[in-house]
Amino acid sequence: MTLKSMTGFSRAAGASGAWRFVWEIKAVNAKGLDVRVRVPQAFDAIEQQARAAVADKLARGTCYATLSAQRDAAQPEIRINRAALGALQTVLAELPANAALRPASLDGLLGLRGIVDVVEAGDDEETMKRIQVEALASLQTALTALVDMRAREGAALQEVLTRRVDTIADLVQAAETCPGRTPQAVRERLSRSIAELSDAAPALDPARLHQEAILLAAKADVREELDRLKAHVAAARTLLGSDQPVGRKLDFLAQEFAREANTLCAKSNDSTLTTIGMDLRVEIEQMREQVQNIE
Repeated sequence: MTLKSMTGFSRAAGASGAWRFVWEIKAVNAKGLDVRVRVPQAFDAIEQQARAAVADKLARGTCYATLSAQRDAAQPEIRINRAALGALQTVLAELPANAALRPASLDGLLGLRGIVDVVEAGDDEETMKRIQVEALASLQTALTALVDMRAREGAALQEVLTRRVDTIADLVQAAETCPGRTPQAVRERLSRSIAELSDAAPALDPARLHQEAILLAAKADVREELDRLKAHVAAARTLLGSDQPVGRKLDFLAQEFAREANTLCAKSNDSTLTTIGMDLRVEIEQMREQVQNIE
């Protein structure tokens, strides 16, 4: 399974009859799915279908789908009202001859209002339905290209995230085997601390000092944090191999990684372990930034 990115762009052009149209789709990051479709007035009837088609292909991201359409210019249709023209000619023929009147000419008759109409060419309802169906088919082509692009970017991100998780796993293992966590090292640090306190304040109760030292040692133990980090590594690897959109789950998991790494650094009383914890925080933060773009 390949992860998918939430960003991408695609373009598909089509034609039907006298119409030429182009779909442009742009997708960017978002917490959920937000589909925004813009179509010309002549294509209002397919706006909802276009929105549904986009939602069927994408799970997350803000998607802008815009249709641009233009109709080729066509020769207007000239219609002559022959009935009116014939009636007018009949009336003129019935008028008495008059030397002061000139006979009516054809161009003069055609210039009268209502005799000649110039009608702009258009498409009937059935033609427009067919054109709209073909525009939706062109949208599917654009969506396929967009999904392919998001898949290619997702595959690159998957490789990067896999390396990040592997690095985090190595750092967790380094923390697990850190010499500063061995019982002997802890015992030596506590002994030094008790000795320093005893020398500075001889009146302090040695038994009470030992009790406080044991409590501090228990609070500084990072066993639970390391166990949870290991569990998070396993969960991340499972999600990276999933066949479902996992971006939101990975984002949540990255937050949990960060929480455990922060606690590890806060508890650490060994410089080497603290350095490992800081390296963990850097890797986790970079992982979290990249996860923001996963569908």
